[in-house]
Amino acid sequence: MIEYLIRRTLTMIFTLAATSVLIFIIIHLPPGDYLSTYIAELQSQGEMVDLDKIEFLRRQYGLDKSMPEQYFTWVTGLLQGDLGYSFEYNLPVSEVVGDRLFLSMILNFTTIIFIYMVAFPIGVYSATHQYSWGDYGLTFIGFLGLATPNFLLALVMLYFANVWFGTSIGGLMDPQYLDQPWSLDKALSVAAHLWVPVVVIGTSGTAGMIRRLRANLLDELQKQYVVTGRAKGLSPRKLLIKYPLRMALNPFIADIGNLLPQVVSGSVIVSAVMSLPTTGPMLLSSLQSQDMYLAGSFLIFLAALTIVGMFISDLLLTVLDPRIRLTGGARQ
Repeated sequence: MIEYLIRRTLTMIFTLAATSVLIFIIIHLPPGDYLSTYIAELQSQGEMVDLDKIEFLRRQYGLDKSMPEQYFTWVTGLLQGDLGYSFEYNLPVSEVVGDRLFLSMILNFTTIIFIYMVAFPIGVYSATHQYSWGDYGLTFIGFLGLATPNFLLALVMLYFANVWFGTSIGGLMDPQYLDQPWSLDKALSVAAHLWVPVVVIGTSGTAGMIRRLRANLLDELQKQYVVTGRAKGLSPRKLLIKYPLRMALNPFIADIGNLLPQVVSGSVIVSAVMSLPTTGPMLLSSLQSQDMYLAGSFLIFLAALTIVGMFISDLLLTVLDPRIRLTGGARQ
């Protein structure tokens, strides 16, 4: 086990390093840089551009250096906890992100918990009550969740949250708590607003996971070992929990690695529609303006979530399924 953890940790470090190189190259693929985009924007508005000042800023931020030098500066800063400087906001990236990253983590992890808490019991019920009215009804709701665009559901939920519960439309808190230090009232305001985006973002993920769990569990329930267990007199609940449910949960657990970055990146449109102070709209804006340090920090964060999520899912799979071994090679 220790050997596997060491080997896997080294692999994760190498993967993250290779990903950082790809991210830096992709960000630099469009012609020019942030200052070039800024100059073009000023000229399109008919404003004069001080080229000497632009050259000074390019030297100050290291944009006149070669790409390997810029990458080395960026990675060295990341290792030291320095995320770089945001050209668009004229602030260090750590100050720009601030509460947005914290609120994004609250929103995203709450959404993941919501997805699992809702999808798990519904998927098990649909599989164990195949072709019942409950199965048909839940399947129909699942198809609606898959077919309804998140931005449309966001508009509907905003309306009903305002009409039925009096929750202010948009945002993750009441307006008077914006730019205020954290307090109990501010936390309660966030909790009151949080359920709307959680339901909106988590609906499609919940519907898809219900379908996968139902299909996997139905496949396991029809296998020979389940028939043998019934013939030996095992109770239905014990037989379900001890054998087929554990096997059907493999894809369910393996989804953790993909679920973390998908929830973060998939909430960009919803965050824009609902005016959520999360990292999604900021990531989109930084990519459009070629704010390379801000965009690179976000993309590295998503890559790290993917790598860590896959690692966690692999460890959980070894606990769940004894057939999975941490060492490669066939057993003699």
